[in-house]
Amino acid sequence: MQRSNTYVILFSLVLTIILGGLLSLASVGLRPAQKKAEEFAKKRQILSAVLDIEQVPDIVTEYNSRISSYIVNANGETVEQESPAGELLKAEDLDIEKEFKKDPADRLYPVYRFHTEGNPEDIEAYILAMYGKGLWNDIWGYIALATDMNTVVGIVFDHKGETAGLGSRITDKAIQERYKGKKIFDDSGEIASVSMLKGENNKPASIDDHNINGLSGATITAKGVNYMMIDYLNYYLPLIESLKKGEVVAVSMLNTKN
Repeated sequence: MQRSNTYVILFSLVLTIILGGLLSLASVGLRPAQKKAEEFAKKRQILSAVLDIEQVPDIVTEYNSRISSYIVNANGETVEQESPAGELLKAEDLDIEKEFKKDPADRLYPVYRFHTEGNPEDIEAYILAMYGKGLWNDIWGYIALATDMNTVVGIVFDHKGETAGLGSRITDKAIQERYKGKKIFDDSGEIASVSMLKGENNKPASIDDHNINGLSGATITAKGVNYMMIDYLNYYLPLIESLKKGEVVAVSMLNTKN
């Protein structure tokens, strides 16, 4: 039976509205689960900067018992700010991607403290967040510094769309292991960071406290990581300098919520 154009248009419009409503309801219904998955992924990455995550039986329990956090501004000062829900904003609530889009002087920076197992008063490392640009899209990571605020305890990177088998290798454990034990300050006390060199067959003499082998076939991604690290170490510098002087912020209560 042939339908008029008006009927076809109205039918299509009603169907579009119904399907749009159903998709909207599904999105709303799935959001809590998505948010929980995002929170879990962030906790996993943060712990990955200081622990072999494959040896951690329960990520959430380990995180809640060994990580405490706070927020600082560009001056390294502790910030207490309410979230849109009216609660005190936590470092875990910060969207580092949104902060990255702000002027560095206006950003908020999360700080995570890694505590000795069974001793919440003892801090083993400070974990700082980073965000930048790779070849194709955004990259980010967490760098863990020993309490001397100079020695790299560990590092973890992730990305949105670097080339598989090339730039995406920043997520490989073997690449991240190269950073362990390196130093972020040079002998004169200036931030030197740790940089990937071009390629992976550099002469041993080229590898030192501030230089490691890079990524074969992914020079631009490696440069993106280098820029990200030096930028964020400088953004965190006021905090780093304060901690080096022993001006440690009082340890707050450890997280107790999943």
